[in-house]
Amino acid sequence: MPLLPWVGRRDLSKQRAELAGYAAAAAAEVEAALDVPADLTGAAFFDVDNTMMMGASIYHFAKGLAARKYFTSRDVAVFFWQQVKFRIAGTEDPDDVRAVRDNALAFVAGRTVEEIVNAGEEIYDESMADRIWTGTRALAQQHLDVGQRVWLITATPIELASLISQRLGLTGALGTVSEIEDGIYTGRLVGEPMHGEAKAVAIRALAEREGLDLARCAAYSDSANDVPMLSMVGRPVVVNPDGELKAIARARGWEIRDFRTGRKAARVGLPSALAAGAVAGAIVGALAVRRRYRY
Repeated sequence: MPLLPWVGRRDLSKQRAELAGYAAAAAAEVEAALDVPADLTGAAFFDVDNTMMMGASIYHFAKGLAARKYFTSRDVAVFFWQQVKFRIAGTEDPDDVRAVRDNALAFVAGRTVEEIVNAGEEIYDESMADRIWTGTRALAQQHLDVGQRVWLITATPIELASLISQRLGLTGALGTVSEIEDGIYTGRLVGEPMHGEAKAVAIRALAEREGLDLARCAAYSDSANDVPMLSMVGRPVVVNPDGELKAIARARGWEIRDFRTGRKAARVGLPSALAAGAVAGAIVGALAVRRRYRY
């Protein structure tokens, strides 16, 4: 889907979101074809950050890469603060957003996909595996048990999203797609991060290709950013919701599941704020280029 040369900022943003959605759906096709379930028209889509996993997966991934000298721990700390500020203020600088998008994943430019995937496997085992919400994992298993396919859908880079999906025994993943040439990262994204409307586009494209009936599908998320995808399925479920999504869910009669309790909720609350789908896919780009982002 080519971008048109003369369009307004809003139209261009929509085109980039659509491009990201179609790219994610295409990337998920091979994984989905690996296993043909009994229920061919029903499926479930799970957000990752604070829905399937405590906190932001990309944040833990970035910390692991910093430990491997891809960039510094100070870069991680700076981005952490920027994320918190963004969530509180709810605003973003278009120039910063554009810079991050254009330079996203710059720190892996010139590195091979195999190298990053191998690092991701180590980091997942070290610091992510024990952060999976048991309750959410059980919900995903319920869909698998009745023969439905289960995809993760997240702003996290597709390589990391696919790894998490594989570790959990799910069907596949829809994530932010990076540009790759001859097995090497260019440091640029294909379209926008997998966020907001891009998730809805990706699900719709995948549903058309796989013959899914969206009225028989379910979607799970913690964030109001994911209202577009939650609104398009027959069973929207909010998991560990932020305040805005909880209010929306109550108003619309959506199912609410909350696996946070007491001190555990307090402990993971701040990393969970970092998980905002609006920015998770671009986190590593911000870290890599040492530039201000939108928190």
